[in-house]
Amino acid sequence: MGTFLKDFKNLVKLRLTFLVVFSASISFLIASESQESINWYNWLILIIGGFLVTSAANGFNEIIEKDLDKLMKRTMDRPLPSGRMTNGQALVLSLIMGIFGTYLLGSLNPATGYLSVFSILFYAFIYTPLKQKSPIAVLVGAIPGALPPLIGYVAAHGQIDKIALVLFAIQFVWQFPHFWAIAWVLDDDYKKAGFRLLPTTKRDKTSAIITWLSTLILIPVSLLPTYYGFGGYAIGGVSLIMGLIFSYQALTLVRKLDVKSAQNLMYGSFIYLPVVQLVLLFNLK
Repeated sequence: MGTFLKDFKNLVKLRLTFLVVFSASISFLIASESQESINWYNWLILIIGGFLVTSAANGFNEIIEKDLDKLMKRTMDRPLPSGRMTNGQALVLSLIMGIFGTYLLGSLNPATGYLSVFSILFYAFIYTPLKQKSPIAVLVGAIPGALPPLIGYVAAHGQIDKIALVLFAIQFVWQFPHFWAIAWVLDDDYKKAGFRLLPTTKRDKTSAIITWLSTLILIPVSLLPTYYGFGGYAIGGVSLIMGLIFSYQALTLVRKLDVKSAQNLMYGSFIYLPVVQLVLLFNLK
């Protein structure tokens, strides 16, 4: 049982799934602030359904990339490339999680269910195959990557409005420096599988500059809650400070062009998003 749980954790990419669910759950609470009370039962349904849907998408991703994962050091010990789990077993698990997760999210409202199905299909069957073909995969992957806050908001609010689109936009733009920092750190391993994720497909100054520019774009986007009046000045201040720190980390990568700077940018991306989302939650107008 211990081995199965470990393999299941790796199949669903537990840390990534946790970040996705966290983002969706915070957006649910943000949407709930405009209502009289928070429906904690629906919040729990969102968390469970979101976990299952995200896990299913990751499971399909690993089935598709099984042979490629065998080539990379960081992934060769995953349950599928290592042979501890068969494609059939992973497929059954992913289908069950996808169907049940979609059912749970759809029970909140139809729009949430449709968005969850879209996120699975887009991530697993459009983004995943593109990773070997072109750096445009990062742009494509940023779409399902930014859907969690949209799904969480719609789960509570029932429809897509200006606030929902702003939450989507912040996470969408954040995806670029986040993805490119990871791609820089793992470039040697990614090349073994033919993944082309850096802007120029290699660690060079142009890739670093484009990554830095994406952090600059994130700054005005993150100020939209304050601009549109549903976020207070505190979220504007925190977003500006966090954005400047994030941008400085990217600028350091431009100057040094080394893996350590990319690692610092990657860690910065993990800190940036939850901090901005949490401060927005507690600084709504």
